[in-house]
Amino acid sequence: MNTTNRVKLSIMMFLEFFIWGSWFVTLGTFLDKNLSASGSETAAVFSTQSWGAIVAPFIIGLIADRFFNAEKILGVLHLLGAALMYQMYNAADISVFYPYVLGYMILYMPTLALVNSVSFNQMKDPEKEFSPIRIWGTIGWIAAGLIISYVFVWDSAEALSEGLLKNTFLMAGIASLALGLFSFTLPKTPPKVAAGEKVKVGDILGLDALKLLKDKNFAIFFISAILICIPLAFYYQNAHPFLSNIGVEGPTGKMAIGQISEALFLLLIPFFFKKYGFKKTILVGMLAWSVRYLLFAYGNAGELSFMILIGIALHGICYDFFFVSGQIYTNSKAGERYKSAAQGLITLATYGVGMLIGFEVAGWITDTYKGANGAADWKMVWLIPSGIALVVFLLFALTFNDNKKIEDEVIGH
Repeated sequence: MNTTNRVKLSIMMFLEFFIWGSWFVTLGTFLDKNLSASGSETAAVFSTQSWGAIVAPFIIGLIADRFFNAEKILGVLHLLGAALMYQMYNAADISVFYPYVLGYMILYMPTLALVNSVSFNQMKDPEKEFSPIRIWGTIGWIAAGLIISYVFVWDSAEALSEGLLKNTFLMAGIASLALGLFSFTLPKTPPKVAAGEKVKVGDILGLDALKLLKDKNFAIFFISAILICIPLAFYYQNAHPFLSNIGVEGPTGKMAIGQISEALFLLLIPFFFKKYGFKKTILVGMLAWSVRYLLFAYGNAGELSFMILIGIALHGICYDFFFVSGQIYTNSKAGERYKSAAQGLITLATYGVGMLIGFEVAGWITDTYKGANGAADWKMVWLIPSGIALVVFLLFALTFNDNKKIEDEVIGH
């Protein structure tokens, strides 16, 4: 790949995740402080991510892969997204805000696949070339959090009381506009499917990979992946409001520790696979969810603030050791014929179905454990998902018995 394209793809990745990190991390606090949303209303807003993940394969499979260049669709989606971000910035009521965020997530979620398509189309050796470009996405997400907390200070107590957190949507909208325009300068990525070639809905959704569920161990992993998304949803939905409400300074910037951790632990996965195997690696990831929520339940912004910071830093183990390991395991089980279908199915199951259930449960629990003053009982809000993660951990530990060696494949990736 020439240097110009490498720089362009790196900028694309930076902006793609800068946009997401600009508003999604602080969304729960915004809904609480600016729109006075209930737990169930907050759950409905966060669930738009899941609806976007469910719709995304259709946009990619029926439009991007058949009719238009990926970089052009990427540009159009981000330009439309910028307009919706501006509407979200102006929304003063949850009933006005919800349709815009739903429309936005339906447009944004397909772009996650599109930036990968544009990148892979320029690579001769994706296994070596993709990571140095994808890391700029993580850097973009971290940069957004640091800017919010330490440059504009929109998440401080004073700024929250003045309603300034809504400016995150303006920042995201400007970045979306920039990426929308920049996308038209990206390397050309023509449609993958030849004109006139039929595309089945089952192929788009990865339904052919359902045959893998005949394998008992894969079925156990599949169900566990859906269930572990329930406690995962609590983090996305409640972590920022929790940090803000207990008085942690610069909560958005501190949450960026999770992304730094994610990048570091990604490098350790091959070592863990080789030394401990898939089952132990994924069990560590599951147990980490339970431990981090215990730390949140009993930590505070004062003398026990170190517990909160450790809980945030555990994000790398929580995410990488379960989800990235799970993607590798799925790849090894699927074989050449079903690899793409299997990854599509596991994404649909986790970010679609699993997270959809998780956000609803998180919203219900948050509403259930609210005091007379309307403040959440954070101890219970975190103990419940900690218990759920522990149950999933035990079920997986007792029922999963796949001892197939897949370390060689992992090291190769």
